[in-house]
Amino acid sequence: MRVRLWRETEAILFTLPALIPLLVFWLGPLGYIVYLSFTDWDFMSPEKRFVGLENYTYLLTNSEFYQSLKVTLLFGLGSVIPTIVGGLALALLMNRNIKSSGLFRTLLFSPWVTPTVAVSIAWSWIFEPRVGLANLLLGWLGISPIGWLQDPNWALVAVLIVTLWKSIGWSMVFYLVALRNLPSDLLEAASIDGAGSWDKFRSITLPLISPTTFFLSIILTIQSLQAYDQINVMTQGGPAGATRTLLYMYYQSAFESFNVGEASGIAVVIILICVLLSGISFLLGRRLVHY
Repeated sequence: MRVRLWRETEAILFTLPALIPLLVFWLGPLGYIVYLSFTDWDFMSPEKRFVGLENYTYLLTNSEFYQSLKVTLLFGLGSVIPTIVGGLALALLMNRNIKSSGLFRTLLFSPWVTPTVAVSIAWSWIFEPRVGLANLLLGWLGISPIGWLQDPNWALVAVLIVTLWKSIGWSMVFYLVALRNLPSDLLEAASIDGAGSWDKFRSITLPLISPTTFFLSIILTIQSLQAYDQINVMTQGGPAGATRTLLYMYYQSAFESFNVGEASGIAVVIILICVLLSGISFLLGRRLVHY
């Protein structure tokens, strides 16, 4: 009994240095955010008046909250799925050892290491409705100009284009590593058995790279919920709330309206969505691994 108690105490002492930063920098702030979501603090008042579920009731009855939730989900689906599919397609292409593939990989990956603010400013010029490159190319194709960042129907598409352009090369790098770690003997055996390229991809390649797909789906989902820079630079959540995600709504509530209680409630919702989507991705990842 004493030996078991000592071992448990010893294990706690060894993990304590790692638990302290977790408590101070993650669990502590998380608990404080939850507490603030039950108050009406405005950043300046010395007292934080407890209002119970009033902030959550307001959010659940606010049409702007549901609009931002819809935009968040559309942005997540529109960025995560194409980034994974496009990254895999580029990785399959780059894995063929084509001429100058190293240069192409560098060019495709370079947007990821470029600051998002700089990228967003450059693309804002590209999407300029009168003299921007995007509408110039559309004009050459005989297509009427589009008010990319000024049209509620196209603003989110423009932000998604920038997000995909920036992140698809990053996804490609992970898939390249996964593809090059595939067992060559298994692929050769499938070829000997008469399997075609599609059969090998569907039955061997796709299941074996599923851990990479699982990892990317979680990371990209979290990143889509945290998207802020490109939205702030390009559209400021507009026009007419067409690109206002929950995170941008949180920013406006906290730092423009100074309603910290409402903003904290939005932050809690974002955390819950992140946990839910990560759980779904985890379950799907396990199924892919066992496929």
